Order: sequence, then structure tokens, then C-alpha cells
Amino acid sequence: MIEQDAKPCLYVVVCAAGAAAGVGELIGAAQERNWEVGVIATPLAVSGGFFDVAEAEARTGRPVRSAWRRPGDPRPFPAPDAVVVAPATFNTLNKWASGLADTLAVGTLCEASGLGVPIAVLPCVAGALATHPAYRESLTRLSAMGVRFGAPYDGEAGEDGRPRGFGWSRAFDLLPDTVG
Repeated sequence: MIEQDAKPCLYVVVCAAGAAAGVGELIGAAQERNWEVGVIATPLAVSGGFFDVAEAEARTGRPVRSAWRRPGDPRPFPAPDAVVVAPATFNTLNKWASGLADTLAVGTLCEASGLGVPIAVLPCVAGALATHPAYRESLTRLSAMGVRFGAPYDGEAGEDGRPRGFGWSRAFDLLPDTVG
């Protein structure tokens, strides 16, 4: 069992989106701010190769989790002091807002919301999906629960034709000053 460290613990929830490949940047930025980091990913983010699981484990010193633990298994992370969901997909945000905790990632978000843990979200949702009524309703519901959202990222290229940066460190601007 991993003991609670003196440092605050940040859970990073990673969803299956192209931007996930850069999650190491968020892990590094959190560690520079003196956070312990635990990564929880959607099953597709792991199985689909959306980010380098081995690199995330090496950087955090903890396993990347995507599946429920068995009864009696120790908790691999301390309790979270804050959560960052990045990149947050259409699917995960809608399931979370509806309380459909069918994966460890969404179950963790539902639980953290219920416990009042500060949560910052960096959405990565294509423009067409962002106009869907269910998505808009989900953002409204999650915002009413105290979840803080960064500006959406659609993965599109900028005027120069290059992909625009995801801006991982924006997540820290969304967390209350009282955490971390």
C-alpha cells in the first residue's frame, strides 16, 4: 500500500483523444507545483494507445489505473486533493453528468464530485459534437456541481496549418488557490 505523502495528490483522468499523447506535460507541470500524481484513464485511452502508459507510470511512480480493483486490493493512490480531467471527451463528460459510472474513470469523477473534491476539466470535443444538446446540458449540470471548465479544444489546426497546443497548464488556473 502506498502511504499518504505530505504533498497534495492530484488525480489526472485521461480520456481517449489525440491530445492525450501530451499528458506527460500535465504530469510534469503538476510535479513542478509539488503535487503527487495518480493517473486514471478510460479503457480506450489505454487500449487504443492514446498516451504512453509506461511513461506516465515512470513519471508518477504509480500504476496507471483503468480498471476497478478487486475487493481487498490496496488503494494504489492517496485520496485526491483535486482532479484534472484532460483531455475530457464528449462521451466521458456526458456519462459523468448522467451519473453513468461504467468505467473506473467515470466512477472516480462521480465519487470525487460527491465528496466535493475540486475538479478542473479541459474539454477536447469536436465542434459538431459541442453543439449537441446533451453535451450542453452536461456542461450546465457539471458546472452547477462546481466543476470548472477551461476553454474547449477541438483539435483543429490553426491558421498556419499546425495543430494548436492543448495548453495543459490551464488546468491549474481552474483549481481553487486553496488546493495544492
